[in-house]
Amino acid sequence: MHIGKRIRIERLFNRTTGRTIIVPLDHGVSVGPIDGLVDMRDTVNQVAEGGADAVLMHKGLVRCGHREGGRDVGLIVHLSGSTGLSPIPNSKILCATVEDAIKHGADGISVHVNLGDPNEREMLGDLGRVSAVAAEWGMPLLAMMYARGPEVKDPYDGMVVAHCARVAVELGADVVKVPYTGDMDSFSRVVEACCVPVVIAGGPKLDSTRSLLQIVHDSVRAGGAGLSIGRNIFQHERPRALVKALRGLVHEDWDVEQALETVGGCAPEGE
Repeated sequence: MHIGKRIRIERLFNRTTGRTIIVPLDHGVSVGPIDGLVDMRDTVNQVAEGGADAVLMHKGLVRCGHREGGRDVGLIVHLSGSTGLSPIPNSKILCATVEDAIKHGADGISVHVNLGDPNEREMLGDLGRVSAVAAEWGMPLLAMMYARGPEVKDPYDGMVVAHCARVAVELGADVVKVPYTGDMDSFSRVVEACCVPVVIAGGPKLDSTRSLLQIVHDSVRAGGAGLSIGRNIFQHERPRALVKALRGLVHEDWDVEQALETVGGCAPEGE
């Protein structure tokens, strides 16, 4: 492995567990300045103090979320985007380059691909090209992979999610982000088919903190490498406490009850 890539990965992943807690804050492009993404420094401070390993955001937001004190936290710059105002919101386009991310001090980059979308071929081409440039620079690449299109019947089906993950691996991603499949057996098969770390997205809308904690617990027990969850964290009424509980699950092998006690049993707001 490129020494630069190895050093950067150590800033994003816990060296002892080989797992990570990533909090994406890139939603402003797709849905605007929603709750939790207005005062960026406060949000970054809360998740960092709770124990997040990294935050993820678009290049222009780095200047708003950069801090001059507090606990260190890794930075992933997101390269692709689309808006909810578009008639084709699932068709992502590159809005930044690997070099942009390097200039902003990033430890990693991310690209979003929606398989099944009519513009899938363009997104796959973008992923392949970014992967090649990232390899030259020694920059870790996180691929966010979802099945979203007119022919997709169940985006959480184990074989569908496994296909998404495998596409990312085969096109050069260093970390794969996919939805949780809903049970440990099917998710373990997703992980087994990947030779790189697999982290889970927030998944479907959750009705309680317990649901979130259970999903994270089960995904790690099934071989997952942690999480990349946004709104369920930054829109929670106690994001710092929630991240602390998630850190216990991901890095200290806590059970769900112990994690729930740390949060205080609160229900999350939003997704």
